[in-house]
Amino acid sequence: TPVVAAAKRRYRPGDKALLEIRRFQKSTDLLMRKLPFARLVREIQMNFSGHQFRWQSSALLALQEAAEAHLVRIFEDATLCSIHAKRVTLMVKDIQLARRIRGREHE
Repeated sequence: TPVVAAAKRRYRPGDKALLEIRRFQKSTDLLMRKLPFARLVREIQMNFSGHQFRWQSSALLALQEAAEAHLVRIFEDATLCSIHAKRVTLMVKDIQLARRIRGREHE
């Protein structure tokens, strides 16, 4: 008897993206990889000070949590800007406007 495979689920355009957005909104995991983020932090710190420092893993983790939370807030505001402009697509100008509205104290 031949084995009949179940038909693969076919999503309409955009449905998969919405499912992915919901999945990421529910999760509390970090989205950026830890090692590349740590390298970036060390590189920025080296450019500012000229000396190499040692970082506690908990300090890097706290910095990454704060950075991701900041990015999420900017993207939320930028999404509202694009919706206000009657667009679905997020554009660079939306992010720039969101950052400008937020002001200096939130950078």
